[in-house]
Parts: sequence; C-alpha cells; structure tokens
Amino acid sequence: MTGFSVSLFVSNLSNVASYLSPIFETIPSKVVPAQIEKVVSLVSRTGRDLQRYDTTGYRQVVGCVPYRYKTQEVNGVESKEIEVLVVSAQKGKGMLLPKGGWETDESMEEAALRETIEEAGVTGELEEKLGKWQYKSKRHNIIHDGYMFALHVNEVYERWPEAEFRQRRWVGLDEARGVCQNWWMREALEAFINLKCNNNTEVVEVNESGN
Repeated sequence: MTGFSVSLFVSNLSNVASYLSPIFETIPSKVVPAQIEKVVSLVSRTGRDLQRYDTTGYRQVVGCVPYRYKTQEVNGVESKEIEVLVVSAQKGKGMLLPKGGWETDESMEEAALRETIEEAGVTGELEEKLGKWQYKSKRHNIIHDGYMFALHVNEVYERWPEAEFRQRRWVGLDEARGVCQNWWMREALEAFINLKCNNNTEVVEVNESGN
C-alpha cells in the first residue's frame, strides 16, 4: 500500500487527500517523511471505480488468513501454536477474515496486503495462495471470485483505517473455525490449517537448549 493513490478517500478527508495526492506523486518515496506516509496509509480506499471484474462480470475479491506463532512453555518445553487474526463484520454480527475488492491498478498480492492493512491493521510476509472460491454476496446478490493468501504477520498497527468500526482478535485455530461466519472463509481457513499441519508447523517443540 503506497499511500499515494488519488483513490484513497474518506468523506471527512476527501478534499485534503485529493489536494495532497498529486503533490506526493511527484516526490520520490525516499524523500517523503515517514510520518506523512503513515498518515496517508491510514485512509481506506472507497468507491468501486477501479474495481476488477472478470469476463463474466464476477467481482474479484482478495484477502488473507493473517497468522502468528504464540509461544507457550509447558514442563520446560516450549511450543509454538498458531493464532489467526479475525475481524468483526462491518455490518451485522460475526467475525471474518480480512478481504476486499481487487482493483485494476494493483496486483493480486498488493490487493491482499492493502485490504489486510485497511481492515485488520496488520501486515507481514505474504505466503501461499490458498485457493479460489465462488460465492454470492448477500448484500448485492452478485457472484464473487474470492482468492485467499496466508500472511505471516510481522507488524501490528495501533491505528488502522477501519479501526473505528471493526474489532480485531487473535484466536486459536479451533476458535477461528467456530467464529468465522462465511462458509468460503471457513474453507480457506481449512486450506490454511491443512497446509500448515502438513508442513508440521502448527506445533513446534523446542528443547531448553533452543535446538
């Protein structure tokens, strides 16, 4: 997420954003102060002018399964267990994995990272694509193609674009299965769990010497 796109608007900052964006685009990224980059990055993209659709008219959506390793010690043995970050639905009840529209000016990977920052306020190392799912939106009654990636989180922001109307929570894998309300996200979560379990990374034991 570069923070210099003219399409990054919120209603109360739209005039400022539209004024500053052309200026920022002419300045090399290394010259722009970090404080400015952080402020601009806290603004979510809105609107669907750049929304990507396939040839059949299906809306393209991309998201992530953000995860981290939580270290625990039992009887002198350390183990690392996977936790997944879920976010509250913007409208209605339930928890979700972060996802959103893939736009025409970005790659699929860039869209996945951007949406995860906007909805969950985290970023990290984007890993394997977990798959593709087709589902129908309840709100708009249109078919979506949903792509999901695994994301190993290495940075958590205290402030993020949708913090005012989304809660986020780290949960274990079993709890994540129970709270995730969308069937296709649950399937993406299962694909993630199968991937990590098959790679023997869900639980890693380390002896006291650290070997």
